[in-house]
Amino acid sequence: MLERLNEALDHIESHLDQRIEVTELARIAVTSEYHFRRLFSALAGVSLSDYIRRRRLTIAGAEVLAGERTLLEIAVRYGYGSGEAFARAFRGVHGVGPGEARRTGAALRSQPRMSFRLIVEGGSSMRYRVVEKEQLRVVGKKVRVPLVHEGVNPAIADFIRGIDHDTMRRITALSDQEPEGIVGVSDNIDPSRAEGTELDYYHGVVTRSAVPEDLDVLTVPAGTWAVFENSGAFPQALQYLWRDVFTQWFPSNPYQSRPGPEILRTRLSQDAAHADAELWIPMERTAV
Repeated sequence: MLERLNEALDHIESHLDQRIEVTELARIAVTSEYHFRRLFSALAGVSLSDYIRRRRLTIAGAEVLAGERTLLEIAVRYGYGSGEAFARAFRGVHGVGPGEARRTGAALRSQPRMSFRLIVEGGSSMRYRVVEKEQLRVVGKKVRVPLVHEGVNPAIADFIRGIDHDTMRRITALSDQEPEGIVGVSDNIDPSRAEGTELDYYHGVVTRSAVPEDLDVLTVPAGTWAVFENSGAFPQALQYLWRDVFTQWFPSNPYQSRPGPEILRTRLSQDAAHADAELWIPMERTAV
């Protein structure tokens, strides 16, 4: 899998002055476009679109300093419809406009070319199982929140604190299938998964029961799920679990993620410093 990802990176590098289609990158990597975006951002720590933009503007920066082409020629070559649009993007990456950079020979920022390799650390294995589920419903309370990569998500924490005890008691009583008990469900996640982008968060249960009118419902189609378990410090262990699933497990197994919500069942210690977690990721087998 990593070899195919690196072939896709080679394609990006040889087409920086052309239109790059994500569908073609996914074809090279022999995976879906959805999974390619997810896997790339997890491995690279930056979204695919941001990486391509930074690489283009890195190469464009060298051409600006070389002075062999006009700024408009460089702008058009790297896909910008006007000198103004190019200047805004250039300043966003390099902190200085292209005209000033050329006049003064300013120091520019560089996005290095990436390549992926798998580093095996330690001897522990990931605990997982594969589950086939019929259509399920998540019932509870919903909010739109920003994505936070590290630490407690304050928007989610405030939202949960704002749910009154009677409502939580009624929601909890509806749980009647796996994963059991209160779960946190993330849906409609931005494909880039960039810090600060928004997602729908549900605090509720998985149930077949009738739904009270004052609660929110998310209906999830039938499909295959990979279920991962871990224990550790809260919330770091949970966030590391998400990272390890996409940077270690998927590249090493014949599966790919598919569109759908991600379900997290968490059991906290009394002091909330430790958590036992169960993470459900919608997935499917990759094409042979």
